[in-house]
Amino acid sequence: GADSFMTDISVARVVEWLTRLVQIPSVGPENAGPRSGPSSEAALAAALGEWFTQFGAQVEYEEVFPGRPNLYAMWPNPESDRWLAVDIHTDTVGVETMQGDPFDGRVADGRVYGRGSVDTKATLAILLTILEALQQRGQRLNFNLLISAPVAEETGVIGAPVFARWVRRQSFKLDQLIVAEPTLCAPVHGHRGSVGIILEIEGVAAHSAQPQFGKNAIVGAASVIHALDAHHQQLIAVPPTPLGTGTATVTVINGGQAHNIVPDRCRLNVDRRLTLGEVPEAAAQVIHERAQAATSLPVSLTIKHQFYPFYQSAEAD
Repeated sequence: GADSFMTDISVARVVEWLTRLVQIPSVGPENAGPRSGPSSEAALAAALGEWFTQFGAQVEYEEVFPGRPNLYAMWPNPESDRWLAVDIHTDTVGVETMQGDPFDGRVADGRVYGRGSVDTKATLAILLTILEALQQRGQRLNFNLLISAPVAEETGVIGAPVFARWVRRQSFKLDQLIVAEPTLCAPVHGHRGSVGIILEIEGVAAHSAQPQFGKNAIVGAASVIHALDAHHQQLIAVPPTPLGTGTATVTVINGGQAHNIVPDRCRLNVDRRLTLGEVPEAAAQVIHERAQAATSLPVSLTIKHQFYPFYQSAEAD
């Protein structure tokens, strides 16, 4: 049975796989530095492809950026129509501030050390151990398994939407999806959504010796920031859903040209987190309306990204 099989899984073998995975650098180019090694997920994707193939998978690659492919590995079972998917990104954050060799995968004090040992090569190590043991026992899964290993999660979650579009093209109906992230080694059954917003306040440039002839976009942005903070306070004052409340946070501000010029533009980045029942487009529209009401200057809206909130109770099948 499943219980007896899991007791056969060797923790030592998980550690061996994890050490091997950590020793393959996969720092994304955006986080790369002098100590990063090859700044790409390609080497790790190639190694995973070889191992998954050895363990009976059908493997496909989909290039997201040049030399940076998503990997999809499938173990179909013709006797089942149930699909379980596991999503595990292959990129890691940078290593420039780490002490020692960031890719040695050393074992000390009962832990594996090195970049990616937690986020998120540990899950890959567990899966490789299970798949290897299944092959050695000549045992097959009683469902269809899909493993997605996308790139560029740490810098904008770029590879995952590419994977989602691939799933739709295959006409798969995923019954369950596990996203492998280090959530304190406990399952998380939901996630707030988000919409990334850029607001651009348009003023009129003038020489700062005669500011009355201009319209200061930074001053307009200051009013917008106060209005959005008030909006945030309203969002967090309502009774929370199982995912908590929505939030609105101004995260970046850019404006101004020179010391002696009234700024004609100021740009704000707003991170709007969404709780159950909220829709990205509607939340962005409210942000725009609140911003425009706070200033007489024109305010434009650009949506950078949007993700819907998700929740499934722990009791759901």
